[in-house]
Amino acid sequence: MQNLYNKQVGNRGEEIAAQYLEKLGYKILKRNYRIRGGEIDIVAQDAQTLLFIEVKTRYSHDFGLPIESITPFKIKALLRSAKFYIQDVSWGNNAYRVHLLTIDFTKSDEIPIIELVKDINY
Repeated sequence: MQNLYNKQVGNRGEEIAAQYLEKLGYKILKRNYRIRGGEIDIVAQDAQTLLFIEVKTRYSHDFGLPIESITPFKIKALLRSAKFYIQDVSWGNNAYRVHLLTIDFTKSDEIPIIELVKDINY
């Protein structure tokens, strides 16, 4: 039952994230890009740069802030998945970045606090 709840929370967060990114002018290319051993929540494009975006949604801080869930291991998995995507679409040596988008519903179930943290792979 907990996995179903987590999936629903994740899906809601990713939908909000995609809408937010589109309002910023990013073009959403792919959602939930999966490879064995990894997943990218959202692949977007901003001008000539690919963006690989991890989305973290929280309704409580019982397990920490959304930003605290991004570990070096998770960043490594994101980068590995990004490299597969780059090969899949023949992106070559063009620019790409890895971002984190947090969606925090702890203060309100209706209006989340959204934060885009750029370049988490550096």
